[in-house]
Amino acid sequence: MPSHLFADRPAPQPPERGTVDALITQTRRLRGGLDAVRREALVDDDAQGRWQRALCDLAAHQLDDLGCHLGQLREGLTAEEEDAAALTAEASPRDESSPPGEADGGSLLSRVGSAEWNLLTDEVSWSQELFEIFGRSPENGGMSLDELPTVVFAEDQALLTAMVTACLVDGRPIDGEFRIVRPDQGVRTLHMMGEPVLDSDGCTASMWAVLRDVSELRRSQRAVRESRDSLQHERRIAQTEHRLAVELQEAVLPPWRGSLRLPHGGPGALDIAAHYLPSASSALIGGDWYDALELPDGSSLLTVGDLTGHGVTATGAMAMLLGALRGMAVAGLEPGPLMGHLNQLLEQTVQPALGSAVCCRYEPARRRLTWSQAGHPAPLLFRDGTGHALGAPEGVLLGATHAAAYGQAELTLRAGDLLVLHTDGLTRQNAWGDAPQRGLLDLAPLFDGARSAQDCVRMIVEEFGERAREDDACVLAARIGS
Repeated sequence: MPSHLFADRPAPQPPERGTVDALITQTRRLRGGLDAVRREALVDDDAQGRWQRALCDLAAHQLDDLGCHLGQLREGLTAEEEDAAALTAEASPRDESSPPGEADGGSLLSRVGSAEWNLLTDEVSWSQELFEIFGRSPENGGMSLDELPTVVFAEDQALLTAMVTACLVDGRPIDGEFRIVRPDQGVRTLHMMGEPVLDSDGCTASMWAVLRDVSELRRSQRAVRESRDSLQHERRIAQTEHRLAVELQEAVLPPWRGSLRLPHGGPGALDIAAHYLPSASSALIGGDWYDALELPDGSSLLTVGDLTGHGVTATGAMAMLLGALRGMAVAGLEPGPLMGHLNQLLEQTVQPALGSAVCCRYEPARRRLTWSQAGHPAPLLFRDGTGHALGAPEGVLLGATHAAAYGQAELTLRAGDLLVLHTDGLTRQNAWGDAPQRGLLDLAPLFDGARSAQDCVRMIVEEFGERAREDDACVLAARIGS
C-alpha cells in the first residue's frame, strides 16, 4: 500500500525497473561475499571469533532485508520476483538456535506488512503479510487500534498508545518499535512506521502504517553487543593479568642491573651479568627466572630456570619456587638435594606445572663449581676461545616424577673461564639440528676478547634478541676472576 499524506494525492510511480534490478544484483553479490567471510569466521570459537560471526549474521540480516525491500520496489510481486525472493531466502544461512516460528518464517517478504485504519467507517485493512507476522487468521479480520495493545508487551503499551495518539491528534508520523506476543506464544519485535491520511479539509480520515518484523535483526544486534562486550571483557582481563605478571616478575627477579661481583672481595670472585629477553609477543610473560646470590659460607648461588605456562599463574609459581630455592641454598643444601625438594614442592602445588632448572654453587677459594640440573640445558663453559656444554648429571623435569633423584657434578674452574647459563627459550627457535646451543658456542671467539660479563651478555642479546621467539628467555654469564 503506497504511503501518502493526503487521500486525494496520486500514488508515486515505482522506480525504473533496470535501476532496481542492478541494485538487487549488487546486493546478491554482497550476500555471496559475506557468506564466504562468515565461513572463514567459523574457524575460531574464542571471543574474537564469536564477535566476528555475530557481525556477519547481523550484516546478513540487513542485506536480506535490503534485498526484500528492493524486490518490493519492483513492479509488484510478479511470479518472477517471487522466485528471486525464494532463491535469496534459500541462500540465507539459518540460525539453528532460533525458535521454529522465526527460523521457518517463509519468504523474507513476509517480514513486512501494511495496515490502514479508517477512522470514519471503523474499517480495518491488513495485508496478508501482517496477518502472518501477528500469527492471526485473516478470517478473524485485522485488529482495531483499540484491540492492538492487547497483544503488546505491557512495558511497550504506553509507547504504542503515545505514538498512535500523536499521529491521530497532532498529525505526527509514527516511527517506533514494540513487542507483541503471538497466539503460539512466540515473541516478535515490530518496527512501525505510519502517517495520518488527511481528507480534503485537512482532518485525519485514517491512519496508514507499515510494520516490519525486526526480531531476527534485533537478536543479531544483541548477539553482536554481547559478543563485543565479552571480547572487551576478556581483553581487559588479559591486560590486567599481563600487568600483574610484569609487576610480579619485576618484584621477584634480582634488583641488580649491569654487572654484579660475588663475593664482594677476595680472589676467585665472579663477575656476573644477566638479562631477560621477552617473547615475540610481549603479552606472554612466562615463568623464566635467573638469580645470583652470595651465601653465608662465602660461596655463590647461580641459577636459571623456567616453568610451563604464562601469565600470573606462571609468574606466581616462579616466585614461590625461586623463594624456596633461595631459602634452601642459604640453609646450606647442596644443588642435588635442593633440586629434589623443589621437585617435591612443585608436585604438591595446587596448580600443576612442570619446570626445568639448573642450580650451581661456586666456591671462590678453590674455584670449584658444584651443580645440578632438572631437565634443563647444561651450562656452557668457554675457555681460551672455545666453548662446550658441561656433562649433565641425572635429573628429570621438576614436577614430572614423584620422589625423583637428582645427581650433581663438580668441576674446577680457572681464572678467565666464562660460564653461560640460559633457559631453552633462547635457542629453541634456532635451526642447528641436534645442537641447539651451537649459536651460543659460535660466540666463543668474541667472548674471549670481552672485558666483562656484561659485554658477553650484550653480545648474546645482540645475537639472539632480535629473533622471533615463541617463549621468553633468560641468560646469565659469570666470569671467573683471578
